Amino acid sequence: MNQFDKEINRRGTQSYKWDVAENELPMWVADMDFQTAPEIIDALKKRVEHGVFGYSVVPDAWYGEYMVWWIRRNHFDIKKVWLIFCTGVVPAISSTVRKLTTPAENVIVITPAYNIFFNSIYNNGRNIVECELKYDQGVYELDYADLEEKCQDPQSTLLILCNPHNPTGMIWTKEQLAKIGEICARNHVMVLSDEIHCDLTLPNTEYTPFASASSTCEQISVTCIAPTKTFNIAGLQSAAVCIPNEVLRHKVWRALNTDEVAEGNVFAADVAIAAFQHGENWLNALREYLASNRFFAEKYIEENIPIIHAVKGQATYLLWIDCKRLGIRSDELAELIREKTGLYLSEGCEYRGDGRDFLRMNLACPRSRLEDGLQRLKCAIEEISA
Repeated sequence: MNQFDKEINRRGTQSYKWDVAENELPMWVADMDFQTAPEIIDALKKRVEHGVFGYSVVPDAWYGEYMVWWIRRNHFDIKKVWLIFCTGVVPAISSTVRKLTTPAENVIVITPAYNIFFNSIYNNGRNIVECELKYDQGVYELDYADLEEKCQDPQSTLLILCNPHNPTGMIWTKEQLAKIGEICARNHVMVLSDEIHCDLTLPNTEYTPFASASSTCEQISVTCIAPTKTFNIAGLQSAAVCIPNEVLRHKVWRALNTDEVAEGNVFAADVAIAAFQHGENWLNALREYLASNRFFAEKYIEENIPIIHAVKGQATYLLWIDCKRLGIRSDELAELIREKTGLYLSEGCEYRGDGRDFLRMNLACPRSRLEDGLQRLKCAIEEISA
């Protein structure tokens, strides 16, 4: 049996994702239903057996493994001094927004986009400005003229980029990223790039780190990276912020320390080191399995629920589903599906842009669970569209 076919019972384990009714199937939040790599579990056991869990420092090996991983897998030569430890990508985003912008300034977001971006902006008293992707025949494209216009506003000082893109699963090309960087630099707009999904691409498919797209991108960027999404260890709170520009780096370093999110728990460094040192084979197998799940879901929807359409993404384990032909807003649609079948999906409205016409489904689960979810989706859509 494939290791990822094993069904893990997560009910009763304080799981945010699985804190649902007994008859419900959660396929919403970006959290995998797989056990992490055995080598990571072994590293945790070793640390637990030591039995002392005091304050920790970030060892040199933590920096070294980030550097080795990114040059080998993503062709990006990160320097040690560029890296800052952080307890998570979301805390890093919030701290950076607060430090690099002032109240009432504009933060540009390319929408639809990960909904927590909006919280980080609003909660800091900044304005959200959307640059909405253009969608045509199942393909998304960035409107560069619109981005230029939004960046030209003197009140716009920061762009939050999702690379690869959540929720569409799109991978930005090097040329696209370089063009975004040129527009932002020309208008004195910094770029905060969330790259937490970067290792979860289709097999034999690479992504380009924003900071590596051009020398301009390198100098205007703050990049958030982590092994947590890749290896399903988000609850261990371990991430990094990569900032080549010395002035920007100092500002963000001060922000993270001021907000007290630059000190890890006793396991945070060990799990990252174990993941990067020993998790590559597990990750390669995971990517094959996720790709198989994606292709299975796309085909199932095409053949059995043709009134909706699955956008063909190249990254993440999230399926973006076009439901426009149903004529129902996605928040209402998600609620109807949950009421009728217990299938819990993410409503696209949360992601803004054209998300009102979309649902997001988490594919990172055993095939049997995915089949259950797709069958529930089919039953619900047939009843709703009858």
